[in-house]
Amino acid sequence: MRSVITGTGIGLASHVVMNEDLARIMDTSDEWIRSRSGIQQRNYAAPGQGSAELGSLAASAAIAKAGLMPTDIDAVIFATMTPDHVLPGNGPLLQAALGLRNIPTFDIRQQCSGFLYGLELADVLVQSGRYPRVLLVGAELHTGFMPWHLGWDTVIGESDREVTEAEKAENTLSRDRTVLFGDGAGAAVIEAREGSAGLLKTLLFTDGTGAGVLTMKGASFKTRPFVTPAQIEAGETIPVMQGKEVFRSAVTLMPQAVRDVCSAAGVAVESLGLVLVHQANLRIIEGVQKALGLPAEKVPHNIERYGNTTAATLPILYHECLEKGLVEPGMLIAFTALGSGMHWGAALYRA
Repeated sequence: MRSVITGTGIGLASHVVMNEDLARIMDTSDEWIRSRSGIQQRNYAAPGQGSAELGSLAASAAIAKAGLMPTDIDAVIFATMTPDHVLPGNGPLLQAALGLRNIPTFDIRQQCSGFLYGLELADVLVQSGRYPRVLLVGAELHTGFMPWHLGWDTVIGESDREVTEAEKAENTLSRDRTVLFGDGAGAAVIEAREGSAGLLKTLLFTDGTGAGVLTMKGASFKTRPFVTPAQIEAGETIPVMQGKEVFRSAVTLMPQAVRDVCSAAGVAVESLGLVLVHQANLRIIEGVQKALGLPAEKVPHNIERYGNTTAATLPILYHECLEKGLVEPGMLIAFTALGSGMHWGAALYRA
């Protein structure tokens, strides 16, 4: 008995934001963003739209694709670092929105590795025999981090005013991070099935000594209150990142995790049909590909269209690979991610 992905779906935010749109509110350009990240556009949510709603859209599509009804689901795992509220988590909100039974919902937050960790948890739940059908969702709404008081409403057409030079200068201070992120969701239904297909092996790692490499200083319960106007004005509610260290870790640890999970399962890296890498930066994706010695067609990417959607990147990418016919029966697929924590790892799956 293995844990098999029987249905996938995605939920995209309402507004497509091009690089040129961001150039209206900060000192940047399409060439500047593309050359550093590979990103051409991303989706931003409409006012009032949250990650729970995006996750519900993806989940509904995944359940339908699996040929199930919402009442068939036995447990929910919701991975996000950007929930609608500090409390409750997004799991109960999705449960109510979809009309699921009063089943358990697990809210997890491993940031960019959220979906990967969710796969492991889903496998454990399914293999226990207690929850034969698990719904796994990865969804993010990063636009909540953005300094909207500095004219960001213009990029989604909510305002037609021109930002001031002072606002533009402030927005430019965080452009190395804010241009990278988008809003979106992906979901998968995971069921117990007989046969050779399914999740073969997962290896997960955490190193808390690297927690400061990618973090957010503001909105902390160590301060009273946990968020203040001064923190917002200082940009402390926008994540900070040591870019060079993140890059070095990503292009080292993700390839090694893929090698290790293949070795643990007794398969060669060369036998992989696809390697699905967390979509953080095109340079990182290409670095992982080269480190593994695989051709580019085996390491697909969609970061150019969605940016970094954190816990949603892997399920969105896998869904698109299925839709494009890139996934063949019996194909070996590796999922890998690295993110804040530091959390990283890899999973091996047979389609």
